[in-house]
Amino acid sequence: MDNLRAPRRAASLSAQVVESLREQITSGAWPVGARIPAEHVLVERLGVGRSTLREALGALVHLGLLEARVGDGTYVRASSELQSALVRRAGASRGDDVLELRAVLEEYAAGAAALRRSDEDLDRLRALADEAGAVARTGDMAAVARTDAGFHEAVVRASGNALLIEMYEHLGAAVSAVLGDLPWDTATVVEHARLHTRLVEAITARDEVGARHCVSVIVALNPGGSTGGED
Repeated sequence: MDNLRAPRRAASLSAQVVESLREQITSGAWPVGARIPAEHVLVERLGVGRSTLREALGALVHLGLLEARVGDGTYVRASSELQSALVRRAGASRGDDVLELRAVLEEYAAGAAALRRSDEDLDRLRALADEAGAVARTGDMAAVARTDAGFHEAVVRASGNALLIEMYEHLGAAVSAVLGDLPWDTATVVEHARLHTRLVEAITARDEVGARHCVSVIVALNPGGSTGGED
């Protein structure tokens, strides 16, 4: 908390406290899931009254960044308003809708990755594709879902689109939850891993169309997805 900035004695003191606390959240100093310092600690550190602090905390709760738990303190719920809104909306959506949104984001990201990927991106994708192949044969569906999420997040990162990367990161928890609940069989999981390798090959070759098509096949292969197959 050494970098917790006390507010300037200017207009809207509570708004300045909101920004100071928000900096702690967005910087990762207070990570998602962490309990923030007690009120008396923050009052002393910021040099403001308890009512001003409570007003600022209430604003951050309203924005979805904090969650007040009666008798237990206040916890970081999300690192940004975008994360809060996406997680809340995805959690209230049908699983099929989440997967369709995933398809839209990942198809575009795969095409962009084919055009913009770096050598470091390719090294990361190849390693994750190898890991997906190994995990596919274990029958551990929870591990399959985690590995799949990591691979597709790396594809999105290779797109170089900062806003898309942030949106996908925030949506990732909902996507992983849906995939983890799907009744996959071992043959489907193995085929899914093989398609990961095909996707890496397309991105390596800077084949934008091929990369986008490969993602569409991967998503369609998921249980509950469309029944389309590979051409």
